[in-house]
Amino acid sequence: MTKLIRAVLVLAWASGCSSGGSDAIPLSGPNVAAVVVDRGPPALSQPYTNGLFVTVTLCEPGTSNCQTIDHLLVDTGSVGVRVLESELTLALPAVVDATGLALAECVQFVDGSAWGAVMVADVEVGGEAASSLPIQVIGERTYPLPTECTGPPITDLASLGANGIFGVGIFVNDCGSACAQALSPLTQNPGLYYACGSTQAGGCSVAAVPTVRQVANPVVAFPDSNGVMIRLPSVTALGASSVSGQLVFGIGTQANNGLGNAYVLALDGAGHLQTAFPVGGPQYTSYLDSGTNALLFLDSVTANLPTCPENNLSSFYCPASTTKLNAIVSGADGGGSLVNFRIADASRLDGSSCAFGNLAGPMPGYSSADPRVPSFDWGLPFFFGRSVYTAIEGQPTIAGDGPYFAF
Repeated sequence: MTKLIRAVLVLAWASGCSSGGSDAIPLSGPNVAAVVVDRGPPALSQPYTNGLFVTVTLCEPGTSNCQTIDHLLVDTGSVGVRVLESELTLALPAVVDATGLALAECVQFVDGSAWGAVMVADVEVGGEAASSLPIQVIGERTYPLPTECTGPPITDLASLGANGIFGVGIFVNDCGSACAQALSPLTQNPGLYYACGSTQAGGCSVAAVPTVRQVANPVVAFPDSNGVMIRLPSVTALGASSVSGQLVFGIGTQANNGLGNAYVLALDGAGHLQTAFPVGGPQYTSYLDSGTNALLFLDSVTANLPTCPENNLSSFYCPASTTKLNAIVSGADGGGSLVNFRIADASRLDGSSCAFGNLAGPMPGYSSADPRVPSFDWGLPFFFGRSVYTAIEGQPTIAGDGPYFAF
């Protein structure tokens, strides 16, 4: 399967977000971690709109020397723990290749490239723990950004908008077998990983890296290892100042994480769903992505929705009045589920709030000429008022092996 890392879209227009908000009915257990939608890290100059955050504890492997870091973005559209180098105080060991060279990675997101060293840490979230997990430390303090790592750099708090990313998507590793292939014109190694022989500019070169040394999905290393459930309450049309919810590890592994009445949608070989929009309309490639802060779909002409005229809001839709829409989201087996959603004028949303269920915009890279290009990114607004499950590839669950989404 092709490993796809999705965008972390950070766009905000308010000077701040007030405190308060509503809580989802809480679950309890060692497999439950608290999550929150709020303004983001206190040091962030502009608040993060629709960012779902979790607190993670990292430890030097096999020791009690640990550091707790808040506001890692919970992302079902990517894989792996990534933390800003500027936030890290631990002396973590480097992941090295077979020749002893330290590894680094250039992760391509839609809005830029996250660069930094690959290191090993023990990872704790809620009551779940993983030992000696390869993670990425985002930044240029250890190794300068190589020229091959193109796109706007995501290397600090201002460019990331969070203290890190907690990627709990459908894959076991963030690249997999593709990045393990030997580098040659005959292979399809995407060149995400680098071997670094020097801390000087140009000291890192693209390298083939076996999966065991790649940044890994932390969930697979947890006791409840087959997937996650995100539980968030609904928000009103005006939004909410903050929202509390739960990140629950495992699917059907404990009494608190069964599927219930959730509809299971199997994914295709690329990890995608299909969305018929509107109901009875054309089919579009799609996915569920808690790490994107809006419902991103099609373009203004195809969706028949105007974008906002303001430059700082041009990536959002601004209909004249709140628009009710519907779609059928279906899986690879043909089964589908109705989704009703609303799109508000982004320029008129309450600037004191940080959580919105009606924020939407055009899909970056949408192409009507290529149906394989994803056209619908069901971002965080989709998750409000739902329990959404992400099952990891090859992991057995009560509904069969992953990957799948369910809601």
